Parts: sequence; C-alpha cells; structure tokens
Amino acid sequence: MKPSLELKEDFTNFILENNIIGFFKEPIILKSGRVSYWYVNWRDISSDVYLIDELTNFIIKFVNELNLNPDCFFGVPEGATKLGIITQFKWAKMQKDLKKNNYILSMGRGFPKKHGDLKDRYYLGIPEGKVIILEDVTTTGQSLIDIINQFSTLNIDIQAAISLTNRNEKRNDGKTVKELIMKKNIPYYSMSNALELLPKVYEMNEIDKTIAKKVEDYFLKYGEKELILIR
Repeated sequence: MKPSLELKEDFTNFILENNIIGFFKEPIILKSGRVSYWYVNWRDISSDVYLIDELTNFIIKFVNELNLNPDCFFGVPEGATKLGIITQFKWAKMQKDLKKNNYILSMGRGFPKKHGDLKDRYYLGIPEGKVIILEDVTTTGQSLIDIINQFSTLNIDIQAAISLTNRNEKRNDGKTVKELIMKKNIPYYSMSNALELLPKVYEMNEIDKTIAKKVEDYFLKYGEKELILIR
C-alpha cells in the first residue's frame, strides 16, 4: 500500500505554506559537517500547538493509509520527541481498547542517566508492542540508526521507521538511509523528500541562481540523484 496522492499533495502544501524547506543566502554547517545552502527545519512546527496538531494528524493519516497498526510511536530524541509523544497520545485515544496499562507513553532521554539499567538510562517508559519510530529529518540517518540498534538490543519489535522529510543524501560510506534501514529488515518511509520539494520552493521564490547552482552542486556531491533547479 502507498499513501494517496491527495495526502501527499496536502502534506506538500503544508510544508510549503510553513516554510519548512528553503534556501540560505549564507551556508550553514550541518551536524554531518557538510556545508549546505538549503535547509529543512521542523522545529517551529513542534513549538506551535496548532501546527503540531495538524502535523500529527498527517502522520496518523499516513500510517492508516499504509495499513500499519502500531501499539507505540516513539520519536527520536530530541528532534522528534514531541512528535512521538503527541502522536502516541492521539493514536491511543482513538483505539477501542484504550484502558489502564494498554498503551505506553514512551520518551527517549536526550542524554542518558549515569546509573540504572539500559531501559532506565535511555528511556522514560520503554516502548512496547509494535513500534513505529518517528524522525523529523533524515540526512545520514545516524540518530535513527542508533535508536534502531538500541531497540534491537532490547528486543523491541520495530514495525517501521518514518521520517517527515528525507534530504535524499548519501552517507560518507555511499549508502542511503533507506538502504541501511531496509538492510535491517525494517520498512522505511519518508512523508516528503528534498528532490521533490526544492524545485517547488525554487519556482515559488526569487532565488539567486548562484545559490541554486551551489545546491545543484551539493546534490552532485552528496545526493542520491541529480537535482535540477535552473532550466
């Protein structure tokens, strides 16, 4: 099953209307060390009650259209922590079997405690049942992969990993995030991706062609595929 075109278009419009993806006049250095003239930023959405309510509704629709039926949503710390908690709360409230002790509200610690067992050091409420891991943006995907490895150690059943936006980049080892996660026999889905979004942003705004060329060059160096902005 695939999400409907209607859902994809609605989510794309949500991203564009809220300036979640765009271009920089001056580059920034990403956590990966790469110098980027473009960004994907979900932080402002996570700071607004109305917008994160809309966003988590999109996630639930996306999961329903994929015919997934998780017991728990978990957000990768710390970028997707709010996302995981609010989605899980809303999801559990929608279920017919909601009662005491049926649904865990799990959260990962940004920094592990120095004492206690693995579960206590890393989690406030260990994920239970079939778990969907949520991430806001995947670049190299290392934070997401670290969580997957932790869950495997704890024998947690991962139903899928979902990112809001895939930056469509290759890692330094030449692999994509999707390739690495699928190799672990875990389905990976992205609700949006940079290769489709950046041309739309470029068309909608007066972007300096010099900057556009730098972004095209960035994808030639790091991207899964070539990105064409200037025609």
